[in-house]
Amino acid sequence: MNENKHYIQWKDLYLLLSLFLLGCLPVCLQAQTEDRLSPRMLKGLTLEELMNVEVTSVTKSPEKLSEAASAIQVLTGDDIRRSGALRLPEALRLAPNLQVAQTNAHDWAITARGFNGAPLLSNTLSNKLLVMTDGRSVYTPLFGGVFWDVQNVVLEDVDRIEVVSGPGGTLWGANAVNGVINVITKSARETQGLYATVAAGTLLQDQAALRYGFQFDSTLFCRVYGQRFDQHSTQHLDGADAQDAWGMSQGGFRMDYMPSQRSTLTLQGDLYDGKENNYPRAGVNGQNILGRWTRRFSPQSELIVQAYYDRTWRDLPLQEFRQTLQTYDLDLEYHFPLGKRQQIVCGLGYRLMDDAVRNSDRVTFNPDRRILELFNEFVQDQIELLAGRLMLTIGTKLLHNDYSGLEWQPSARLAWTPTETQTIWTAVSRAVRTPARLDADAITPNIMTRNREFDSEKVVAYELGYRIRPLEQVSLSIAAFYHDYDDLRSINVNPHPPTPFLFANDQEAQSWGLEISGNFFARPWWRLRGGFTFLDNQFSAKSPAVSPISVIFESIDPHNQALLQSIMDLPGNFQLDVVGRYVDLLPATPSLTIPAYLTLDIRLAWIFKAFRFSIVGQNLGEEAHREFGSRQIPRSLYLKTAFHF
Repeated sequence: MNENKHYIQWKDLYLLLSLFLLGCLPVCLQAQTEDRLSPRMLKGLTLEELMNVEVTSVTKSPEKLSEAASAIQVLTGDDIRRSGALRLPEALRLAPNLQVAQTNAHDWAITARGFNGAPLLSNTLSNKLLVMTDGRSVYTPLFGGVFWDVQNVVLEDVDRIEVVSGPGGTLWGANAVNGVINVITKSARETQGLYATVAAGTLLQDQAALRYGFQFDSTLFCRVYGQRFDQHSTQHLDGADAQDAWGMSQGGFRMDYMPSQRSTLTLQGDLYDGKENNYPRAGVNGQNILGRWTRRFSPQSELIVQAYYDRTWRDLPLQEFRQTLQTYDLDLEYHFPLGKRQQIVCGLGYRLMDDAVRNSDRVTFNPDRRILELFNEFVQDQIELLAGRLMLTIGTKLLHNDYSGLEWQPSARLAWTPTETQTIWTAVSRAVRTPARLDADAITPNIMTRNREFDSEKVVAYELGYRIRPLEQVSLSIAAFYHDYDDLRSINVNPHPPTPFLFANDQEAQSWGLEISGNFFARPWWRLRGGFTFLDNQFSAKSPAVSPISVIFESIDPHNQALLQSIMDLPGNFQLDVVGRYVDLLPATPSLTIPAYLTLDIRLAWIFKAFRFSIVGQNLGEEAHREFGSRQIPRSLYLKTAFHF
């Protein structure tokens, strides 16, 4: 039955895409016969510019996207704006190498290459993805993942989002096991003037944002912003109101000071406060401030010093649980050439996390407050071979944490560019997921830790990729991978009550898959982008004490995913944009199994001078569907007005 069901879903997907392309055919034919439309160019980057975008998430040094030895996707600011996304998790749906699923009105399950763990009331247990915003890690040591409800930026200010699938521990450290998300916002210099937007709709109750950029002189640029949104509830399986509505206010600033061509100083910060139903009325708030100084000694040599402070607070009245986390982080990074063919990147880092919780009868952390220290140092050597056609990148990171001690994370990457339009790359990497407080300190009525002996989870990853531009209008990227995991978290039967289960490291797994993505400039005014991913895995127990539920606790992932984004500029300053997504069955227990679904987001916009008016429909497939957990995500519609002067 499952195979037939999958076949029907793929048949529906094929039919839908065929109808969409046929519907666009008259527009294409008209464009070919009307010379007045031929000069129109799709706003945003050309294909050559897209392939030559400089990315930094693979080697921490600027390199062309087309030559990067990694399965990396870049979401440009134009891709995000044209998708109709309202928040950062929605924007991440555009990365075909990510699994992104909404669990309720305010929470999300996001991962790369699998391991989206079982859903909890306030989040999921996904813990193998490192996420950064302008260099600030948003990791929480409570469970080793990300609280996505409080990750908000003004999407208009996003320059690009770099999404790397595969280990990045050599440069980025613990938890960069299956991927890295690096959100990079525009500088204050690039966001001058006034920007304002207002939106309202069915699922989105209201949203407003105001940003103003100004300069003091030719060396000092600033911007300040504020935003507010309120969102209605999702639905229970019977269609009833899930009562998980929420809202949040956020503000912040950024300053960029460039006293000379060699030096740049950036200072930025944010603060937020929100309320979330379903607990009832959980509270979240936080503040952060980041400073970064860059000193360039030559085009190949620079020193970067970065420090930030981040405070987050979360109160769950129903669970009688509260967390306050304060993070202090300092990083030094030095780039310099070694001879004519080698480029060295090395660095040191220190992070202190002061994590305090208010325990309850439902969950207890012992101790209730921990001061966690993280020390790291790394070195990477990029070696140019064969007159620049072959690049070898080798490096390692040494990391010391308070739970498992010293860890090492080496990698080797090789990229060959036989022509200017082709890159073949391969990589072997080792990465670790260091223990979180949930693994080592937590005690609940049903499960506890094993005398704080929880070790790091480990992976050795093998990757092979090919990136090509076969035609002037087409670019393709394909990556195959095989991951070998050891010491994965398991739920073991506890031979020593009172709790029936305990956390241990008695699982291992192998996963393999394929990631395909591409861009196609069908016409000067029409671009298609998208991708397909296949993932499979196999878990095995290293001890007879391992419970069968361990696999579901660690990994609820679809085998197949597909994405297609169509971006069109039409006559009369209109824009028509469509995003179609197909997600395969999520196998789990009967209550957690999610049927395959197909959904569409459609955006129609009209630009008049400094104004942009748009109407967006989201989740326009089934009337309502589940994506992760028990809540149904309904169809929605919103209207939005934006002004930029």
